[in-house]
Amino acid sequence: MRSVFLKAKINSIMLASSSVLFAFCLLMMPTETVNASTQGLFVWTNSVFPSLLPFLVTGELLIQFGVVRFIGVLFQPIMRPLFNVPGVGSFIWTIGIASGFPTGVAFTANMRKEKLLTKIEAERLVAFTNASNPIFIIAVIAVSFLKTPSIGILLVIVHYLSNILVGFVMRFYKKDHQRDSSPFQLKGIFKRAFKALHQSRLEKKQPFGKLLGDAVMQSIETLLMIGGFMIIFSVLSAILIETGLLGSIEQFFGTLIARLQIPEVFIVPFSVGLFEITIGTEQIANVLNQPLFTKTILISILLAFNGLSVHAQVASILANTDIDYSPYFKGRILQAFFSVCLVVMVFPLFQATHQAPIGQAVPVTAHGPTQIWSFAQSFLNQYGQIISLFTLWLGFFIFAYRVIQSYKKKSPF
Repeated sequence: MRSVFLKAKINSIMLASSSVLFAFCLLMMPTETVNASTQGLFVWTNSVFPSLLPFLVTGELLIQFGVVRFIGVLFQPIMRPLFNVPGVGSFIWTIGIASGFPTGVAFTANMRKEKLLTKIEAERLVAFTNASNPIFIIAVIAVSFLKTPSIGILLVIVHYLSNILVGFVMRFYKKDHQRDSSPFQLKGIFKRAFKALHQSRLEKKQPFGKLLGDAVMQSIETLLMIGGFMIIFSVLSAILIETGLLGSIEQFFGTLIARLQIPEVFIVPFSVGLFEITIGTEQIANVLNQPLFTKTILISILLAFNGLSVHAQVASILANTDIDYSPYFKGRILQAFFSVCLVVMVFPLFQATHQAPIGQAVPVTAHGPTQIWSFAQSFLNQYGQIISLFTLWLGFFIFAYRVIQSYKKKSPF
């Protein structure tokens, strides 16, 4: 008992000291921290907020209308044998891939609260359903950073296939704790799926306007949390660089990179990428006179690890549930290992020779899918801030309207 009390005191001192030190660094380096904060805010408002919002709102509505339960019954015969999770895991995995970090974990937490998942099933899902979206991988990393569109397909294949391999391994996680695994009856499965959908919709007695408002407000709340973590970790990365504290991290990974026979010039970009993926991958791509194979391996590792910024977002989401964080972290280490192995095997199959800038000496028609992703990215860059500001104002008006209505109901006049 005494040791527990002493540990609590030490934790309090460490947290307080860290906060004071962080505040001191903000005061001593105002220009660097403001620039880093602005950069994080720019990425959030231009890309993250407008790209994640439609998926979050739609996903919440699909849960409320029972579509997720419909999918759960329909895909139960596939998800249970492969990943030892219920069929709703297919919805989480699909929307996690489509929308990117940390949507998979967010919907896993929501479905755990809805009692659609057990604690162990939720922990299996968070280990492999939190992935990067294809827009970021193809349009941002492959097209904008590496200037090599064909490598985007390789990164997508490696990233998602390694996720699947992690999911298959995690099916054995606490395998003694599982639901009844009796054989599934395929006969009448569509009828049972529709019955689950109908029953779920009847349980929600709220009107559509209320459900839509709840979906928008909950999505905005999640996105605000994501934006806060992005800004904080952008500032933290700048502080580590300016104070030289990043040097100890560089020494650790420098030894590891040297053993893998990777040039030392990648140490700093890779270390930065461990905190924030976007900044790190851009710096890796900008390293001159280095083989694309090496860059692909390092970027695949960063995509698999997710970055400490995403880890903090995941930990914050899981803190409101009984889901443990450790399976997620173990899944990231495991996926990083699988990613390296897959890049080594798959890279020779890709003739990644488009080293010229996009649009030079390459016919536009030769990169149809790439043009689509590029258009999506440019659209977000042009209209992302407008979409973000409009949605935030919409959320404010919904919140204000509900406060006024609540006050009117309580008022005796």
